[in-house]
Amino acid sequence: MKVLVQRVSRASVCVAGLVRGEIEAGLLIYLGCEIGDEEVQAVRLADRVSKLRIFADAAGLSNLDLSSVAGAILVISQFTLAADLRKGNRPSFTGALAPDPARALVARFAARLRERGHRVEEGIFGAEMEVTSVNQGPATYLLRDPAGPGAPQA
Repeated sequence: MKVLVQRVSRASVCVAGLVRGEIEAGLLIYLGCEIGDEEVQAVRLADRVSKLRIFADAAGLSNLDLSSVAGAILVISQFTLAADLRKGNRPSFTGALAPDPARALVARFAARLRERGHRVEEGIFGAEMEVTSVNQGPATYLLRDPAGPGAPQA
């Protein structure tokens, strides 16, 4: 599972011309599910995202987490994060998780963030979405579950 986290001053997602989710300051999260991902990875990564200290304190240092700045989260399912671009010019998606289990993992990820007390908005799984954001910093972070697919073997 890959989680691309962007610190934003605002973000929104539209489907068929209608706003489906919108936040002010907080995190825009693109979530890509890969073959082998399970609920444990979704929960573990949601917990990590919830505790990331990537917001500036009074001294300008990245010491504050999302709760400290009363931020919100916009979660967007992004199967293209599972693309393999190592060979050729066309992405391969053979490593992407099938739609039904991926949909369940994206829902579980968002639910876990809500369980941790965050306001969470979402796109629509599988829909053609238009995402607009203002990346603050810019600050973008890629997280992977250390026990998930692609992790180094012991």
